[in-house]
Amino acid sequence: MQIDNVIVLVRQAAIAVMDIYRKDFSVFEKSDNSPLTAADMAAHHILVDGLTALTPDIPVLSEESDDSVKIDRINWSTYWLIDPLDGTKEFIKKNGEFTINVALIKNGVPVLGVVLAPADSTLYWGELGKGAFKQIGLEPIESISVSAVPDQPTGWRVLGSRSHQSPAFKVFMESLPEAHIIGMGSSLKLCLVAEGAADLYPRLSPTSEWDTAAGHAVVLASGGQVLALDSLAPLVYNANSESLLNPSFVVCAEPSVFWAQ
Repeated sequence: MQIDNVIVLVRQAAIAVMDIYRKDFSVFEKSDNSPLTAADMAAHHILVDGLTALTPDIPVLSEESDDSVKIDRINWSTYWLIDPLDGTKEFIKKNGEFTINVALIKNGVPVLGVVLAPADSTLYWGELGKGAFKQIGLEPIESISVSAVPDQPTGWRVLGSRSHQSPAFKVFMESLPEAHIIGMGSSLKLCLVAEGAADLYPRLSPTSEWDTAAGHAVVLASGGQVLALDSLAPLVYNANSESLLNPSFVVCAEPSVFWAQ
């Protein structure tokens, strides 16, 4: 299986998503009160059908999969984990900060990931042991890697909300005075750390495993880490039969004495 084939599928899903994005579309409400659009479902079907055809022996879990699939996945050691449209709220606002995400999980580790932001054709991909890459439109492909860890507590580039910072985030940031806060939506935040455009992404509010897996794979391939905040152990997938929620985590090149305490 070549990652190029996965990229082709993601680009196909992006075409369908952008076709809907440019038109008027309806917004529905799922059982958990989160929004759903025709774009979510179009990308879901393209990716699930395409991956099933590409690797018939590897099961697929999508955010939009049936509940039965979400229950069965706890028995899987290798599987595709996809978020057909991460940032549906951003898609509805039409601000461009939404992504299509595909990851391959093996024994709890995202070993391959593709993240595409269709609105500006920014593509990230990575495979453990083979490196991470970025391409904007038809521009040349560039290899990406995390930045060196800052050697002082000031001036860190940290991903978070400029206007709606949670109490937990404010407490975390007390150890990094004069940080530059970078606002960004969806899984692009992980990719900004992967390409060295940000130093740190602390996530202290709930996310689901499909929100992070593809970007996580890109981070690992770029030499970075995604760590559970309470233990600083690597974040793992499909370890909880009851929930698909991630714990609080931090994305970084490596832990730093300035915040790890």
